[in-house]
Amino acid sequence: MGTHATPRGAVTRRAALALAGAPLATPAFGQAPWPTGPVRYVCVFPPGGSTDTLSRIWCQRMAEITGQSFVVDNRGGSGGNVGTEVIARAAPDGTTIGLASVSSMSIAPTLYRRLAYDANRDFSWICGLWQLPNLLVARPDLPVRNITDLIALCRADPGRYTFASAGAGTTLHIAGEMFKQMAGVNILHVPYRGGGPAYIDLLGGRVDMIFGNFPEASRLSREDKVRPLATTGATRSPQLPDVPAMAEFLPGYEINSWGGACGPAGIPPAIVARMGELGRQALESPEVKRRYEEGGASAWWTTPEGLADFRRENEVRFAPLIRASGAVVE
Repeated sequence: MGTHATPRGAVTRRAALALAGAPLATPAFGQAPWPTGPVRYVCVFPPGGSTDTLSRIWCQRMAEITGQSFVVDNRGGSGGNVGTEVIARAAPDGTTIGLASVSSMSIAPTLYRRLAYDANRDFSWICGLWQLPNLLVARPDLPVRNITDLIALCRADPGRYTFASAGAGTTLHIAGEMFKQMAGVNILHVPYRGGGPAYIDLLGGRVDMIFGNFPEASRLSREDKVRPLATTGATRSPQLPDVPAMAEFLPGYEINSWGGACGPAGIPPAIVARMGELGRQALESPEVKRRYEEGGASAWWTTPEGLADFRRENEVRFAPLIRASGAVVE
């Protein structure tokens, strides 16, 4: 079951006072009066992970702005595909929206032979929400101190070294495939059923490295349990300013986990426009920005058209990497 982003009942007194003078709760300049009741937000991953946390931060702020409850409904499974299908099959009336994730929207169309949804056809795109880099970390006894050392080590003994991931087709996997291609190295991909088992084997020395999700990988780095080598964003992360970006060694390397808001196809354009505007205001909140940054993410707003284009560009960019890896899911 989902949880309410605000306490059951009305909004806080502070939010109520703010709403009294704000035009957001009522139609203005011909805007559609969205939302007029509770909104279900389908998070396509299980509770407790970074995407769930980031989703709840945004939903909480949206509830404060609109005066309506945003109920987070976790529908994990199949790399986000289960929840994504729930979004696609919902009524296009604005009462159900959810998470558009890189894995289910840009990677799955190539990785899976069959999907129960069409990423180009079945969704109304609302806005971007966040971008989150991965962090390449190695077991502490691997004899490397930086990416130059790692490339030399892997080239000297092709096929010996391994990188773990939370599963085929995740950004952890695609980040490794991109590294292999751009660095010209042969390292073995070892997929796990989730990040937890992958980190257990990394800490146990059974795999050599992982392009890990930033929150967990950075925590283990600060605890000196793993050695950080590079972030996968275009630039260094403010949370780990001494760790270089991979692009400093391999120009053009960049891969981020990202999340956006979407709904089923057919939501009226006026409601989509209002959703996007309210989403922008939520992301501009200093509190939302601060909490995102604490988790290594950055607030990332786009227009509906911008999110649709970005998703499509990611799919085109990742498809050759997925095909070259040989990964496929029936």
